[in-house]
Order: sequence, then C-alpha cells, then structure tokens
Amino acid sequence: MDLARRSRGPLRALPARPGSSAPAGSATGPVGNQRPARHRRALGLLLAFWVLLAATLGVGAAFAAGPAFAGLAAERAQASQLAQEIAQQGQVVQALVARSDAAQAHLDAVTAQLQAARQRLALAQMAAAQATQHLRAVAIAAYMTGAGTQTNLSLFETGSASALLAQQEYTAIAGNSLQTAIEHYQLARHQAAADASQLAQAQQAAQQAATTLAQERQAAQSALAQETALLQQVKGRIAQQVAAQVAQQLAAEQQAREAALAAAAQAAAAQGPPPTVAVNAAPGAYANPLRAIAALNPERIDQGVDYSGYGPIYAIGDGVVLNTVNSGWPGGTFIAYRLTDGPAAGLVVYAAEDIQPEVSVGQTVTPNTVLGTMYEGPDGIETGWADPSALGETMAMAYGQFSGANSTAFGANFSQLLASLGAPPGILQNSPPTGSLPPGWPSW
Repeated sequence: MDLARRSRGPLRALPARPGSSAPAGSATGPVGNQRPARHRRALGLLLAFWVLLAATLGVGAAFAAGPAFAGLAAERAQASQLAQEIAQQGQVVQALVARSDAAQAHLDAVTAQLQAARQRLALAQMAAAQATQHLRAVAIAAYMTGAGTQTNLSLFETGSASALLAQQEYTAIAGNSLQTAIEHYQLARHQAAADASQLAQAQQAAQQAATTLAQERQAAQSALAQETALLQQVKGRIAQQVAAQVAQQLAAEQQAREAALAAAAQAAAAQGPPPTVAVNAAPGAYANPLRAIAALNPERIDQGVDYSGYGPIYAIGDGVVLNTVNSGWPGGTFIAYRLTDGPAAGLVVYAAEDIQPEVSVGQTVTPNTVLGTMYEGPDGIETGWADPSALGETMAMAYGQFSGANSTAFGANFSQLLASLGAPPGILQNSPPTGSLPPGWPSW
C-alpha cells in the first residue's frame, strides 16, 4: 500500500491485551490509505489507454483554440484598457484633490485675514471715539473758568495782553489736536474699510474656486467609480467564461478517460481471468496465497502487507471463514479465516480491500481454495494477521502499533511468512518495525 493510502475500519472499544499499548476502552480501528488506480495489463491495454488519452488532449487543444477563447481574449483586452483608464482617472482625481485642498486652505486664510481686518477697524473706531471725547473735554476746559476751581486756563488770569495771546495759542493748539485726531481716525477707518472690501472680494473668488474644484473632484470620482464597477463586471464575466471552459475541458477529459478504462476492461474481459494454480500441500503445510496473481507488485508493510495486481487469492492453509465484509475498509471486503492446522493454528488471517469474495462465512478452506478475485481497484489489497474477533480489526491496531503509515511487528511477521512461502515480501517503512509480538507467536 503506498504512503498516500490509509486503511479504514470501524472504531470500537477494545479490552487491554498483554503487551498492548492501547488502553482499555480506547477507540481503535483499521486505518489504511488510498492507492492510485493501476493498469498493468498487456501492452495492448496500455496502447488503447494512451491512444484515448491522446484523443482527450486533442479535444482539449481544439477546445482551447475555439471561438469561446476569442471572446475571452476580447474581455481581457477590455479589462486591460479599463485598468489603464482607471489609473489615468485616478491621477486626475489625485490632482483635483490636491488643488481642492489648496483652494480650501487659501479660502480659510483669506477668511482669517478678513476677520482680522474687521477687528482692526472696530479697534480703530473705538480708539478714535475715546480720543475725540478726551480732546473735547480738554477744549471745553480751556475756555471755561469756575469759582474756586483750578482749570487749564487759570494760568492766564492776569488779564495782560501776553496772557490773552497765550490763551489764544493754547486754544489753537487744542483745536488742532482735535482736528488731527479726527483726521487720523478717518484715515484709519478708510484704510480698514478698503482692506475689508478687498478681502471680501478675495474671499468670494476663493469660495467660487473651491466650489468649482469640489464639483470637478466629485465628477472625477464618480467617473472613477463607474469605471471600477465596469471593470469588476468584466472580470466577473472573464471568471465565468474561464470556469465554464475549464469545466467543459475537464468533462471532455473525463469522458476520454472513462472510454479508455472501458476499452481496457473490454480487453481484459476478452483475455479472461488468470488460471488458477493448484498445489499439493501436505496436511498442516502452508502455500503461497498470491501464486496466481498477475502483475503482482509488493508495496509497504504496515498493519499487514500491501500488494497490487489482479487474479485469484488463495487461503494460506486449512481453516474456517469467519467474515467476508466490512464497510470500514476500502472496497468493503474483509475476508477473515481462522487457521485450523499448521504452526499458526488458531490464528486469524485477513485479506481485505479490492477483492471480490468467493467464499462465505462458516466455509472450510484449504490452500487450494480461492478466497476471492483481486481486481485492479484504487487500493490494491492488504493481507496479514487479524484480531481474533474477525470483525474488521487487525492485530497491529488492536495492540496499538499502527499510527497511519508505519510498519508494525505483526505486519513484518506476516511478510516473513509470505516470503517463506515464495511470495515477494513487503517493503519496510521503518526499521525496526513498531511494537513487538506476544510471547509464543510463530516466527518464519
């Protein structure tokens, strides 16, 4: 049995046995592997198979060159063009995003400057109002005198001509200061108003530019989304066409393979089954159970020994059939018989998997009894020592030696028995094999 195949069998609780590594109550069962189908018949069968396989490849090549692939090429060309357009549109969108962001930043800056100018205008108006009020108070005080009150004009109470001139000069200075303050106020207000007007115009222009760029950006993004959706549709159509073409090609290949297998089966049927080979075995003597198997090929040693080939398989010696079927094994066959003579009397032998049983439960067998016909199924056969219950479990599994792909002590022992009878031994996967044999177990 090749490394990819795993034997299968029913899982059931087992009592602990001497030397067993499997605890009582543990769930165990035969485990094997799936073997690829083998067709090792005559050269004519192989030629028929390869001729039909070549026809399959011819169908696949013709299919690949058909008009469906031309449509697929057009879809792929459209997808490539859309991808290029999406890349270009993406660059346009990125440029518009950058310009839109810059316009918005400019608008924000102009708005901030306009607010600052308006604040300066308000401050200038407030300062001018305060200065005007102060100067008016000074001017009024300059012309007024009060009883018992010291004013700014009390310095000129002598009534002389020089005092009068001083009073007039003082009054002129106060008036000039007031006029200067008013002029400064008016100039500042005019400048602030002009700045505010210019900034308001700049704000309006910036707002219009930002709005225009936002519209262009939205339009570009909408176009990009549409092209992206269209590309997804094209890709979906491409995937559907590819899947349909692959399915058709696989179906054509499968039909060709089935036709080749049918032709091989017809050729095999025409050749007829391999002839049986009788032996003259003395009482208690064992014989090679695989002596009539055509294209016999030994494979790995695991729970038992795996072989491929086709033809009749015999009992090793005298015995009684205990079982013929078990759905847990590939192919559903598990022929178990208890030897009633020879050095292994009392032990149970099994032959399982791709075998068509030709015996029934309770039947007595001899080395010349055909247990069944081995056919070229996907798994080959496995033969070895069975658990005494004969329900579908091996001794290797019952003793906890098998983990899925390793050689066991029970499998190696049965391989030695077959080799002593003239059959090719199996192939060890590990040396030494896993586990050990119970005391008193026969050796070969």
